[in-house]
Amino acid sequence: MTLASRRRRTRIAFVAALVLLAVMIVVSLMVGAREIAPAVVVDALLRFDPASTDHLVVVTQRVPRTVIGVVAGAALALAGTLMQGLTRNPLADPGLLGVNAGASVAVLIAITFFGLTNPSAFVWFAFAGAAIAAVVVAVIGARGPEGANPAKLALTGAAVTAGLTAVSTLILVTSILTYDVYRYWEVGGLTSRGLDSVAVVAAPLIAGAVVAIVCARGLDLLALGDESATALGHDVARTRWLGILAAVLLCGGATAIAGPIVFVGLVVPHVLRPLVGTEHRWLMLVGAPVGAALLVCADVIGRVIAPPGEVQAGLVVAFVGAPMLIWLVLRRGRVLL
Repeated sequence: MTLASRRRRTRIAFVAALVLLAVMIVVSLMVGAREIAPAVVVDALLRFDPASTDHLVVVTQRVPRTVIGVVAGAALALAGTLMQGLTRNPLADPGLLGVNAGASVAVLIAITFFGLTNPSAFVWFAFAGAAIAAVVVAVIGARGPEGANPAKLALTGAAVTAGLTAVSTLILVTSILTYDVYRYWEVGGLTSRGLDSVAVVAAPLIAGAVVAIVCARGLDLLALGDESATALGHDVARTRWLGILAAVLLCGGATAIAGPIVFVGLVVPHVLRPLVGTEHRWLMLVGAPVGAALLVCADVIGRVIAPPGEVQAGLVVAFVGAPMLIWLVLRRGRVLL
């Protein structure tokens, strides 16, 4: 395939991703336990009437969870692409830096010692816990003459995650009340949180996205190997530290508002590489709307598959993501990076 045809297909994929996201946003505002017509949705957004039940459902329930799904899904897709590029590990995902484990311990502390029970109140704790865990992994993984190489980061992340998971288990087995509150956050979902939660993490997420895009060219060079990248005049350490910073901001923000959702950051880059190639700039630009659409779609499916209740988006993503990743491996015989 020529470079021109590859670029044309990439642009088509980008437009298709944006269209898919727009469709899923509309569906998310319409579909649920209460079906709402498109005209009513538009009317609720433009001329909100607090006396209308349909308007209340759209504005106070579906708009916040849709926005959270878009923001968290895009951030996780960016973070997954970033982590796979930084570590040259096709199985890397946002949890590799201990983000999920750190956020979980912080939320448990918020519940157990501060008596917080509303997921919206966990945002700062989750973000702080995710950031601290990631910084610890990055600092420890950077020790030694070789610096923060992929293998050391992965091993350090696994060790820190194991330790924090043990702490979480210790807290959970000693407090039934804590477990009852925590389990709703742990499965990952878009409910019980408002737009105020998004506002809290908006600045870190935007900064993380900008830094991730800035790192894209450096990630392309890192794919050649540290020695080759250095020989081409690239500052490998700078790219790696900037990438870790972006991953902390993106993973911490997404986990804080949506819980520890898995597979979005792992699957999206693998799905897109056959379409857009391995250039990280395009993987990120196309991956952000695809990740957002995937998480919003999972939330919509969770609303309708088990009426009158709901299945959390994190569970739906896991059910869909695991078979998809297995299919990708079997279809190609390997996972592309």
